[in-house]
Amino acid sequence: MTVPVPGRVERYGVLLVEDDDGDALLVEELLHDTDLPHTLLRCRTAAEARAALAPGAVDCVLLDLHLPDASGVETVQAIQADTRAAIIVLTGLDEPRAGVDALASGAQDYLVKGKVDPDLMQRAVRYAVQRKQAERANAALQVGRLRAEENARLERGLLPEPLLSSSAVTASSRYFPGRAEALLGGDFLDVVQTDDGQIHAVIGDVSGHGPDAAALGVCLRIAWRALTLGGHRDQHLLHLLEQIHHAERADHDLFTTCTLITIDPEAATLTLHLAGHHEPILITSDGARVVPATHGVALGILPGGGEWLPTTVALPACGALIAYTDGLIEGFADGTGARLGADGLLRIIDTSHAPDPGLHLDQLIARTRALNADRHTDDLAVLRMDWNAGDADRTPSAWRTAP
Repeated sequence: MTVPVPGRVERYGVLLVEDDDGDALLVEELLHDTDLPHTLLRCRTAAEARAALAPGAVDCVLLDLHLPDASGVETVQAIQADTRAAIIVLTGLDEPRAGVDALASGAQDYLVKGKVDPDLMQRAVRYAVQRKQAERANAALQVGRLRAEENARLERGLLPEPLLSSSAVTASSRYFPGRAEALLGGDFLDVVQTDDGQIHAVIGDVSGHGPDAAALGVCLRIAWRALTLGGHRDQHLLHLLEQIHHAERADHDLFTTCTLITIDPEAATLTLHLAGHHEPILITSDGARVVPATHGVALGILPGGGEWLPTTVALPACGALIAYTDGLIEGFADGTGARLGADGLLRIIDTSHAPDPGLHLDQLIARTRALNADRHTDDLAVLRMDWNAGDADRTPSAWRTAP
């Protein structure tokens, strides 16, 4: 394929598809008389041409419309399905409509036999190749736009706006897919506040990568929000999510880890349900620590046989809770090959003092990725929830009076 390189003459791969030896000789002489650097290959039938269209070997096809095995615009259709090269149709003097019909069928240009000189031949080949490259670039751009639109819809599904009716708790989140050039992965998170004032959150990680994992993550996230707002809670909610997981997964090997979080502002308590997921980290004025919690099996491992027991702890009047997927801690901690793990994450948190929660998450992710030398392979989602009893207008009395 022609790729212009500074300092080097470009060479065009030209395929002539013509069964008439006399017409073929005229085309060969026209090309010889041009100053177009080229390599010429001739075929006599559409079948031979399709076999000769190796990827990258041909830039332009000079195509006669009357071949032993194809005729008319069907000839163009028979060739263009097997090549990314430009097609210039060769028509006769008595075919005034043939060239126009060929253009409508996908050819880039047409030439009338007997009315072509070397200059016209050279310009036709160069311009046809440029037009074909422009068409391909535009098509790729359109595909990119459609993909971006689809990803934006998926992103809204995986990363919704928190549904919080009061300011007792604020939520911040960050999300990075593991696949190169991807916008989304299989991780998901969400936060809602129900009519009783409790704040509910979920963070989860669908095993694997790619659109199947992302689609299942979206499904589970939306189902969690609907079921939570509908009054379903705790272990019963996880059983329902597992049923949805089982019904919607594209691959029977897929499983999902997740953590259900419930903050009761009036009682100043935190309740956790872990389904194969990490414990979150509690940040207070005394530092950061992992919240010990009872573990249960991931969704999809033992359909119908899982048990997820609650863990309830008292919350301080001021603090933050960080829940995350394993993409945050599975990277390397240094050059020795040791993994960062939860202990390494705690050390980073204890030395990060950004006052803004979102900035703190940015610093946290930047430092973990720097330690891992940017060998980012897994999806990563982080959720941080903050509360502050120092703001009397924002904090319920239970936090203001808690010891």
